[in-house]
Amino acid sequence: MSSGRLDASALSAPGTEAAHLVERLLRLLGEDPSREGLRGTSQRVVTSLASLTAGYDQTVADVVHGAVFAEAYSEMVVVRNLEVYSLCEHHLLPFVGHAHIAYVPDGRIIGLSKLPRIVDLFARRLQIQERLTIEIAAALDDVLSPLGVAVVIEAAHFCMLMRRTQKPATKTLTSSMRGVFRSDPSTRAEFMAVIHPGHRDRR
Repeated sequence: MSSGRLDASALSAPGTEAAHLVERLLRLLGEDPSREGLRGTSQRVVTSLASLTAGYDQTVADVVHGAVFAEAYSEMVVVRNLEVYSLCEHHLLPFVGHAHIAYVPDGRIIGLSKLPRIVDLFARRLQIQERLTIEIAAALDDVLSPLGVAVVIEAAHFCMLMRRTQKPATKTLTSSMRGVFRSDPSTRAEFMAVIHPGHRDRR
């Protein structure tokens, strides 16, 4: 947990300082927090932020919970299209998209349900997409010590969709390649072909 952070339940409890701060912000924006449409908004904002930043309250060990197993399987494991929702730390606006994860085991595999939980652990923090990608890859590398890990995230950033740039079709792609995915072009190409079927045909 970050220093000075209340846990999610304490942060979202009614009447907290955080709710009063949101109410003050609404007033500074020229709004009346007591009008019908905004009654309770301050508390709802705090509750939402507590949920969207709940990753600060957990560790990788908490979410993996021992679900690492000895297994002789030595081919690539790929999970595509894991949904990603996070808040950009620059504007506190969302970025949303999908993560694609692969690893080549070296005697150990992880329960598949743990992969989206690892993604959520880091996504539910104030983030930038580049760091989020690296943190997911590093966590899997630390937990499994595999022959290689690859993470690709494709996301649309609301700071580009809603602000002055207004580029609605733009997506940002980031990657983190470790081990054989970095050192062996054929392994990396196999991964990219799996997550983007037919991508070679579009060149």
